[in-house]
Amino acid sequence: MRTSFNALIKKIETKDWKPISVEFGRDSLEVLVPPGCMELTMKDVPYLSNPQEAIESALSYPISSPPLEEIIRKKGKRPEEMTVAIAVSDITRPVPYKGENGILLPLLRRLESSGIRKDKIKIIVATGMHRASTEEEKIEMYGKEVVEQYTILDHDCERKDLLESIGTTRRGTHVYVNRDFFFADLKIATGLVESHFFTGISGGRKSICPGLVDVKTIQKFHGPVYLEDPRTTNLVLEGNPCHEEALEVAQTVGVDFIVNVNLDKDLRLVRVFAGDMMEANLKAFELIKGYAEIPIEEEFDIVLTHSGYVGRDHYQTAKAGVGALPAVKQGGTIIIAANNRDLIEPIGSPEYRSLIHLLKLQGPDGYLNILQTPTWKFTKDQWEPEVWGKVLRKVGEEGLIYCSLEIERKNYCLLPGVCGLDFLKGKRVKPSLEKAQEMIQNAILFAIARYREKEIEPTFAFIREGPYAVPILKNR
Repeated sequence: MRTSFNALIKKIETKDWKPISVEFGRDSLEVLVPPGCMELTMKDVPYLSNPQEAIESALSYPISSPPLEEIIRKKGKRPEEMTVAIAVSDITRPVPYKGENGILLPLLRRLESSGIRKDKIKIIVATGMHRASTEEEKIEMYGKEVVEQYTILDHDCERKDLLESIGTTRRGTHVYVNRDFFFADLKIATGLVESHFFTGISGGRKSICPGLVDVKTIQKFHGPVYLEDPRTTNLVLEGNPCHEEALEVAQTVGVDFIVNVNLDKDLRLVRVFAGDMMEANLKAFELIKGYAEIPIEEEFDIVLTHSGYVGRDHYQTAKAGVGALPAVKQGGTIIIAANNRDLIEPIGSPEYRSLIHLLKLQGPDGYLNILQTPTWKFTKDQWEPEVWGKVLRKVGEEGLIYCSLEIERKNYCLLPGVCGLDFLKGKRVKPSLEKAQEMIQNAILFAIARYREKEIEPTFAFIREGPYAVPILKNR
């Protein structure tokens, strides 16, 4: 631990502090926070006690759509000759796919009971620009039975031979889409509907764009023109350029049916929405907007959040940083507890590593200026450092405390913010819950101490659900 940090931390008395539980990957940590800490949490919503029954009911009585069996009959082709493509999410999303309580097996059984052959079904992982899934990840997500019996393909946005042109959008984007999905007789999209800091919500149209489109479409979709628009944010659809572009692309592709889910704050299944791509997705949006938004009266000096399930790497953890912005004061402090457990890329892709370092060197405005230079060549993953730049504009380098054990100290120098390893006693050790707890607890103590040095008793908030909750300042 830095000597200066240790000296500050020792001054803090915690005997009247209260414990809270902080999600950390699949585990949780208990840390102490000041007695006045405001816990910002999503509303309680009943979760499904019988997921199987709810899934079957959603498939039998879809929203603004005939059931799958009727859609298949109306295709004008013998079922055994029909091809089916199912877009699914990758390991970065906690979609309940596998097992008897998941959405995939009931969907597959419906198809096969209607006469669709197994060898005519392709499950396509809508990776966007994420890396391809490993075999272990596929089994974890979809279940061994599905992996062994069905064709599962990862979308590759850079393989031109696997893409088909579908024309140009109203915003001037010439779009190519996954050929296996586009030419299937029956197209089904699946996924999770949660708040999303680009498209307002995930699910529905987002499975197709950016999930199954070409690299240039993804680049424009994630470019500064879209991302710097103030309507490009959590739980905003009207006027959101990312939402509108994704919807137009998906409607052009022609999705026949979707199966989307909502999860509660503990990632338990709340509702299943099946049917028309637009209408079913909007119903899911209405539900999540009702329980994910957290109205707040004021901003806080210090905000503690976490990376959630999605934060497998630093790249994905940007969602937590941006999600905390409405709750923190200008020049305040954000502490992020990040379980960056991706064994291959705990920071992100090689391109992301270079670009996040460029952000650190140039600052948020300098980085954005570079992206907007006419000679700049669009680079994979450039959008996430741009998003981190929004965090830095509000709290600065010293106001972002990033706590991850999986990132080695030599690599922390690439990242903006205060290194979480500086709050550990002794050298970095093998990641453990005990050391993660020590790191985050000391980061909290340090943040409090910095304010008290200025004779300020800071206000403190904890975002219980991390990147899934959406604090909203009432007067804005």
